[in-house]
Amino acid sequence: MEMHESEIAYILKGYARTSETFITNEISLLENAGLRLSIFSLKKLVRQQQHDIIRKIKAPVTYLPETTPSEEDHLVSWLRKNMPLFAADHWKLLRLRPAAYLGTLCGLLIMSMKYRAGVFAAPNRAFVKEFLQAGFIALKVLESGRIRHLHAHFCHTTTTVAMLASRLSGVPYSFTAHAKDIYRRDLNPGDLLTVKMRRAKFAVTCTKANRDYLDRLRPAGTSLHTIYHGLDLKLFTPPKERVTVEARTDPALVLSVGRMVEKKGFTYLVAACRLLKDKGYDFECWIVGGAGQDTEAIKSSIVRLGLQQTVVLRQAVTQEELREIYERAAVFALACQVIDNGDRDGIPNVLVEAMAMELPVVSTDISGIPELIDHHVNGLLIPQKNAEELAIAIGELLDNQVLRRKLGKAAREKVVRYFDAERNITALKDLFDERLKSGDERAAGQGANEIIAYSRDNLR
Repeated sequence: MEMHESEIAYILKGYARTSETFITNEISLLENAGLRLSIFSLKKLVRQQQHDIIRKIKAPVTYLPETTPSEEDHLVSWLRKNMPLFAADHWKLLRLRPAAYLGTLCGLLIMSMKYRAGVFAAPNRAFVKEFLQAGFIALKVLESGRIRHLHAHFCHTTTTVAMLASRLSGVPYSFTAHAKDIYRRDLNPGDLLTVKMRRAKFAVTCTKANRDYLDRLRPAGTSLHTIYHGLDLKLFTPPKERVTVEARTDPALVLSVGRMVEKKGFTYLVAACRLLKDKGYDFECWIVGGAGQDTEAIKSSIVRLGLQQTVVLRQAVTQEELREIYERAAVFALACQVIDNGDRDGIPNVLVEAMAMELPVVSTDISGIPELIDHHVNGLLIPQKNAEELAIAIGELLDNQVLRRKLGKAAREKVVRYFDAERNITALKDLFDERLKSGDERAAGQGANEIIAYSRDNLR
């Protein structure tokens, strides 16, 4: 088959998620670079803001059958409810590739025992759901006759599905690892992440900090690459004239953007706002983003500290609407933190966007953020979980117009140099081109040896 006829299938947990613009931008740029893609979404999302870029994507989207949560029922009850959604596909797959199917099923049973919560715990039932989903995708891959490679975003659930679908279909896979999927051990128990890297044709991650962590887990010879997500620099262009804090008649705007989750550190930002108000600063703080498990805690902090007239929570917006908010803002602050279960950000896209808009930024010195922000060169870095230092940094920027301009200009220069999406996508496209050239190469073994090989792989 000619290379231009081949396709890459993206496996995503949910398409298109408002907060995952880095994925939709990547898909669009790869299409513009000449690759043919298709998308498998494990969930069909509702109430998502639709960025303009999504309407430009040509890749067909296949939504998997909706299942009930696997942890809510006894396994037998769950299978009774959900197995009929996948039974026909799995029966066809068994007839098409019996050795591959039985080998994968054997491996699944081993995985469910090996990666359970404890010696006396029940088998890990999450793999059952992922096996059913993988079978659905594998059959569609085989029926398409065009898909030559699978790629998953996030190295937990979707990459497990991609790994199993690869075994079932014989089509190789790769994945991109991001943040909590890397660091939360419950998402990849035991050596599961190492196994995924060993079986993948290559793995990608979006920060050097992630790369350093994964280097300690990956087997020798595993292909691992650091590729920054990048940004559409035509969309995020600074205004020709930004109204300064000193020239405004309304309060200065301190902006933060992100889902209302603990790792974003919004409660520390709220506390910093109280400290700034107590020092006499005249400002508003907008926190823009979708609701999450920390929403109520943030609201409670606002009320407890008497900041109802200062801190405003705004729902998620499109990239186009967010660009207009960036233009109005005086300072961008994001108090990222590493939480108790290890979850953290990599390099938050909104920081890159704000810097591209020549906004002076304040963030914390964790994870990949120091790869983006050089302290007092193109932004300010503070320790995590420190409202006092955050307040001091924001106050320093509100007080100093010269510093704001200096940091903002340097911030844009850093983004242009290292985070241009059109330039960065070339590295990923080259990896995919190499895979497509191999055409019929298979990631999984075939025939009677597959059951033995798969079992041995899981027992290592």
